[in-house]
Amino acid sequence: MATVPRDPESVPEWNGPEAHVIRRVPGGPALVRGPVRMTGDDGRVVVSDRVVVAVCRCRLSSIHPLCDTSHRALRKRGHESQDDS
Repeated sequence: MATVPRDPESVPEWNGPEAHVIRRVPGGPALVRGPVRMTGDDGRVVVSDRVVVAVCRCRLSSIHPLCDTSHRALRKRGHESQDDS
């Protein structure tokens, strides 16, 4: 598993033209400008060529790590993701 460097500025590909913008949606997914290639802790690779990719933060998605809008059920029940505290 890769480790995250203490100084993100020391990783050129994180700061160059290939860097992607991420925006957190309160109570929802993280939106990432695509295309993206994600490697999970288990080594599974997920690729999406969409213009904007919704990455699950609630961990309820049936297509995790991609969002399937399962977080909406949490909002209806009055719960928010732990990431939003």
